[in-house]
Amino acid sequence: QVQLVESGGGLVQAGGSLRLSCAASGSISSINAMGWYRQAPGKQRELVARITSGGSTNYGDSVKGRFTISRDNAKNTMYLQMNSLKPEDTAVYYCNLAGRSTNSPYVLDYWGQGTQVTVSS
Repeated sequence: QVQLVESGGGLVQAGGSLRLSCAASGSISSINAMGWYRQAPGKQRELVARITSGGSTNYGDSVKGRFTISRDNAKNTMYLQMNSLKPEDTAVYYCNLAGRSTNSPYVLDYWGQGTQVTVSS
């Protein structure tokens, strides 16, 4: 089993900052990439940011220049620094890990439970 635990969500005013964390644990064999996705009410889940095991990153267009993804490989922990937050950033943010567990040779997607981010205007 692979477990992903997110933390750091909350309520913040527009223009403020939050830092999300995602700690991965369990029977992880290898990690190809980790990422953050978000889903607002009535909308599809969308990519926020993603980082590969080699450190390459990509961001959703709406967060470029405001959000920064980083990762501590030794701790299997990923972070999302969110600055200049806008009300439209309000959503549940999900941690994703693409990788292999010790129980399977296949690269699978694993998801955290999600953490709520609410930005007030």
